[in-house]
Amino acid sequence: MDALSLYDLNALVRRSLEQCLPDTYWIQAELSDVRTNSTGHCYLEFVQKDPRSNNLIAKARGTVWSNVFRLLRPYFEEATGQAFVSGIKVLVQVTVSFHELYGYSLTVQDIDPTYTVGDMARRRKEILKQLEEEGVLTLNKELAMPRLPQRIAVISSSTAAGYGDFCHQLQNNARCFYFHTELFPALMQGERVEESVLAALDKINSRLDSFDAVVIIRGGGATSDLSGFDTYLLAAACAQFPLPVITGIGHERDDTVLDSVAHTRVKTPTAAAEFLIDCMNDAADELDVLADRLYGGVQSLLSQEYQKLASYKNRIPSAAYRYISDAKFALLAERKDMAQAVTSSLSGHRHRLELLQQRLADASPEKQLARGYSITLKNGKVVKNASLLNEGDEIITRLHKGEITSIVTNESSKK
Repeated sequence: MDALSLYDLNALVRRSLEQCLPDTYWIQAELSDVRTNSTGHCYLEFVQKDPRSNNLIAKARGTVWSNVFRLLRPYFEEATGQAFVSGIKVLVQVTVSFHELYGYSLTVQDIDPTYTVGDMARRRKEILKQLEEEGVLTLNKELAMPRLPQRIAVISSSTAAGYGDFCHQLQNNARCFYFHTELFPALMQGERVEESVLAALDKINSRLDSFDAVVIIRGGGATSDLSGFDTYLLAAACAQFPLPVITGIGHERDDTVLDSVAHTRVKTPTAAAEFLIDCMNDAADELDVLADRLYGGVQSLLSQEYQKLASYKNRIPSAAYRYISDAKFALLAERKDMAQAVTSSLSGHRHRLELLQQRLADASPEKQLARGYSITLKNGKVVKNASLLNEGDEIITRLHKGEITSIVTNESSKK
């Protein structure tokens, strides 16, 4: 039996593939296990998954040689805003090769970034649709921005230039508004963006009463590092966050999913600071308008009151004269009434006195004596009871005219 060595078989496979598949081919696949070595070559795996079960149904080893990779990578990342990393879908031009030692592989010659852009857009659309179906897509946008957003929780890298620009812009605003900022450090590029930002949001959520708004900013990073802001979990967390979320993650071409659910999206960290300053300006301008209206209203009211006061002042002399005249007439009338009342009272009292005088005159002893009555006195005192007299007592009988002196002579006079 003739037997082939493994090498001979592999060589046969290589020659057969080279003869059957001599051209380049455009394939759609997902990147997996992307890594580069010190010489600049990129090694990776292309995979395809079943859309329903998500199970792998195909896999192939891939290579991007350094002379191609140093041109292909920046071109792809600039066009897509997406890093050339595992997990993204690509449309690449490859040649098929087989090596006796390393086996089957695909060598990348070119890439079409528009396919990846379309896939990213589709993925963003799917996330936004899911959030809408869950009823949370616009929750953060519906929150009212505080009239004076001065206490700001900042999610950013502590070393990011954008964070420094943001703080500098706030601290040097033209009207000297005060802002308090507190940094919650997070990774703003790489594969741990989602995890890091979510952790920062959790810390802020535990201190909601300390802040008016949340600002997520990123400055100085490559546009290829934006994929971390296109995740469902991060978008859902921001959409449902109880404070307004402002994003300024430094790109202009497309909104990330995070931008789409945030309360306010601006282009840069500096623009985020300007937005907060503008909110303060609006409130200050409104206060100025209200102050002007208040000043004008007070001036108008004072003018009206001054006019009233002047009118009252002019009316005082005539009112006083009329009041004094009325009082004078009233006093004269009271005086006349009082004189009449006094005269009437004196007349009544005089009449009563005359009656009393007549009654006294009628009751006087002289009047009684003139009528024929007499008065018997003993020792100057009137005798009212004869039994009180003793024999030999001297008594005086007083008549209307004259007196009679008598001596009591017997006891019969006592009967």
